[in-house]
Amino acid sequence: MLSGRVAAVTGSTSGIGLAIAEALAAAGADVALNGFGDPSPALEAVRAHGTKALHLPADMGNAAEAASFVAETLRHFGRLDILVNNAGIQHVAAIEDFPPEAWDRVLAINLSAAFHTIRAAVPPMKARGWGRILNIASAHGLVASPFKAAYVAAKHGLLGLTKTVALELAETAITVNAICPGYVRTPLVDGQIADQAKVHGLPEDQVVRDIILAAQPSKRFIAPEHLGALAVFLASEAASGITGAALPVDGGWTAR
Repeated sequence: MLSGRVAAVTGSTSGIGLAIAEALAAAGADVALNGFGDPSPALEAVRAHGTKALHLPADMGNAAEAASFVAETLRHFGRLDILVNNAGIQHVAAIEDFPPEAWDRVLAINLSAAFHTIRAAVPPMKARGWGRILNIASAHGLVASPFKAAYVAAKHGLLGLTKTVALELAETAITVNAICPGYVRTPLVDGQIADQAKVHGLPEDQVVRDIILAAQPSKRFIAPEHLGALAVFLASEAASGITGAALPVDGGWTAR
């Protein structure tokens, strides 16, 4: 389906980003990975699908490095067809206690990085006459939760960026869409479950149902591979008419 395509996925050494990178590779794309984690397992997992992969350790919180991630992908592969902005961090605090440096870092990685990578990717995509830009937002791009001011603001902003760029590119063969996951079972969330169980003195299954998934009506985590499958579809020709969309994958969270 994506044979001959090249994808660049930020924040892809684990979790959602790795699942998307693997799915794109399984569909035939070569992939540039990015992230601070040990890249070896991710590279092995992606290359297992028979496509090429490399790791570029750019800091998405740095404007120049975010743009260079795109430039280095182009330098290594000679093209860039699919850009997936997935890198993200979280900080939880009441607004009066929210550290300004945490606000700046969350906004830089969760929102500004996507601006810098998109800005760098659009000219070569225009030159080739085709492209797919996927921004991994969140259910928190559509609704809010307390104590997550920076994350919610960044994800709302990412949806605004998605719509704006989609309109600018509407007459081209480049589409721009956002995926809005609810809670996904990742190593990061596993750590949160264990921490909450200790704090509240509850068994982990109760923490999952009554705390972590309290807002998710299905009471089930979203599977990373399901997000990968959606990314592959949005990157395909079958999705050429979908642009500027914010697609929830959230077990009914934002249907309330």
